[in-house]
Amino acid sequence: MAIGVQLAAGLGAMVVSKWPRAATAIGASGAVVACALVLGPTWRVLLGTIPDSLNIEWDATHGTFRLGIDALSACFLLPLLVLPALAAVYGGSYLFVYRQQKSLGPPWFFFNLFVAAMELVVIARSAMLFLMTWEVMSLAAYGLVTFEHEKTAVRRAGWIYLVATHLGMACLIAMFTLLGSQVGRLDFDLSFGLPSVAPGVAAAVFLLAVVGFGTKAGFVPFHVWLPEAHPAAPSHVSALMSGVMIKLGIYGLLRIVILLGEPAAWWGAALGAVGLVTAATGVSLAVQQRNLKRALAYSSIENIGLIALSLGVGLWGMANRLPAAATLGMAAALLHVWNHALMKGLMFLAAGSVLHGSGSGDIEHLGGLMKRMPWTGRAMLLGAVGMAGLPPLNGFISEYLMCIGLAETAIGTADSPSLAALLALGALAWIGTLAALVFVRLTGIALLGSPRSDSANQAHESSAAMTGPMVVVALLCLGVAVWPDRVMSLLSPAIGQLLGNITGEAVFNVEALSPLSSLAAINVLMLATIGVFAAGLMFLCRKSARAKRATWGCGYLRPSARMQYTGSSFAMLAADRLLPRPLQARAKKPELHGLFPEPAEFASQCPDVIQENVYDPLFHRGADAFRRLRFLQQGSVRVYLVYILLAVIAALLWVQLRAGAT
Repeated sequence: MAIGVQLAAGLGAMVVSKWPRAATAIGASGAVVACALVLGPTWRVLLGTIPDSLNIEWDATHGTFRLGIDALSACFLLPLLVLPALAAVYGGSYLFVYRQQKSLGPPWFFFNLFVAAMELVVIARSAMLFLMTWEVMSLAAYGLVTFEHEKTAVRRAGWIYLVATHLGMACLIAMFTLLGSQVGRLDFDLSFGLPSVAPGVAAAVFLLAVVGFGTKAGFVPFHVWLPEAHPAAPSHVSALMSGVMIKLGIYGLLRIVILLGEPAAWWGAALGAVGLVTAATGVSLAVQQRNLKRALAYSSIENIGLIALSLGVGLWGMANRLPAAATLGMAAALLHVWNHALMKGLMFLAAGSVLHGSGSGDIEHLGGLMKRMPWTGRAMLLGAVGMAGLPPLNGFISEYLMCIGLAETAIGTADSPSLAALLALGALAWIGTLAALVFVRLTGIALLGSPRSDSANQAHESSAAMTGPMVVVALLCLGVAVWPDRVMSLLSPAIGQLLGNITGEAVFNVEALSPLSSLAAINVLMLATIGVFAAGLMFLCRKSARAKRATWGCGYLRPSARMQYTGSSFAMLAADRLLPRPLQARAKKPELHGLFPEPAEFASQCPDVIQENVYDPLFHRGADAFRRLRFLQQGSVRVYLVYILLAVIAALLWVQLRAGAT
């Protein structure tokens, strides 16, 4: 029913496209109502009640239309319901600014289709239905990313996203075909493990899943679409793509691992290594980005890497019968799925508010926004503390579990695995340091100091429809920080399902999660201390007289905003010492000669080295090669019909040859 409401709302918004207010009301309200309808069953499953599944017979080709919600589905479905509902309210005000330039029916149609497809991906129980809804989700996201398609950068971002998502889809089709060959049919159930899969086939399926789902999640080196698409999309869509959609890559990977059953030890090691490289690359590139949303996109890559690292620890613990490591790895991964959905959703909504209020997403053109946009600034500051993994916010909780999970792995194993876990723990500390630098830089340059441009000087706070959802998400972040043990109790059925279905036995170690109660007490104490200190400071400031004076200009008579640190200069203070050389910014420094040198400029760039050195040359060479086949495009329907006929004849001959061989 909820899916029908969303589709009806999207189509209704398309019908009334000429009236932007009506299209916005129908599209946004339909999304909110549909999410509310699914929230009840999802919450009941998290509390331990399993609702009935839905099975409808299709034709012989598609098998059975199977839907169902189990603990793992509910774990990923809850953020998929909360965040889109808030994003719909936010998007109503955000998109309404475009009512004079664009029709608002299509974006609301794609928004509702996007959310409905993501919901179906999570509750689909047949392989064929999963693939179909996965493709619909990808195409709906493309429609949202290219909302401002008149811009060259947006068209390029849409093209990169479309190529990446279909390359990933090709791997998923190959993976499901390989699994179907083991089952004997393509329409197999995703709820339970397959009867028997040969070790070689299981390894091939696992690798295809890592590539196919990892492309959607943003694993390095398949991440290049993400920093292009997130800045191009409307900000409430960026919040959904980063907070929810890329997590479905993690969901799909977990579903396949459940199907394959007992994991090999190298699966955990390989996934952990991929996660570590992904996190390190993402945070290194985030440090030096000028565009606010692009920096947040690279931060999402970092956090997906942290989730993959935790899953690797969990799989390693299961393969080696280490209950504490397995429990901590899976618990940290699933908790960080929720935490990142909230924190990154909050950051992208705040970034959209900054863009809406100041007209710029370039941090070098911002500054002084805390005074001009107080609600947005506070929300952004709270989200930044959480994203940096600092107490007393929720990001600290899941990253702490990651650390003790790696420590348990190091203690429970010996020789090279133990050394690898300790090195990974050190790398995690380095990544956390860079993450703190990323968000100190973003909030400090954008919110503090003096405005660096006229647009920042004239910035204004966003409407209540935009700040309200940010406040709600911020309160949810605080809720997870204050009650992590209760949140973990909601995730426990999903963790138990993963550990039990994969290993075939109960390895859920509840005692490994006992530090959560102590962390909750520490967070409450720190929040209370900060609140009391802030209240006392405000009281003292109100009592004392205020006087405005010019900042000391170090001897300069006319200091200006140009004398402040820029985002690039702030990053270079630490990046040159903490980052490997290939990931450092490339600076073009001017050469100054004489007592009175000529005017000169300083410029720096931080390109994605993987895209620049791997994908761009590869696709340029491919384009040159395919350009030579252009003579096949005759522009004649008759010629194209001949091509189709030849292809059908070749396929029939191949089938006959295979039948004769068997």
